[in-house]
Amino acid sequence: MAMFGFSPEDYDETVEVWPDNWPSFLVMDSMGTQWRTGAGGATGLDYGVLPNVMKLVGIPAKDRPGVFQDIRVMESEAIAAMADARDNSS
Repeated sequence: MAMFGFSPEDYDETVEVWPDNWPSFLVMDSMGTQWRTGAGGATGLDYGVLPNVMKLVGIPAKDRPGVFQDIRVMESEAIAAMADARDNSS
């Protein structure tokens, strides 16, 4: 697995992204190089760049609070998956 995110080889299957979740997925995908890391691995995304990423991806201002909440859920799951992969690689 890539240290700062996931690569296509990390996935066992292809999954469909529901249309309602597509904008949040695009933002999360664009944030792939924005992980803050510590000695134990990824600790979270750099929220300081998130507003600019949302603008660049084309998220309307009215939708940004909801997308932010989606990002937080995906971030939490990604941190858990990276921790699990790290723990199981030893």
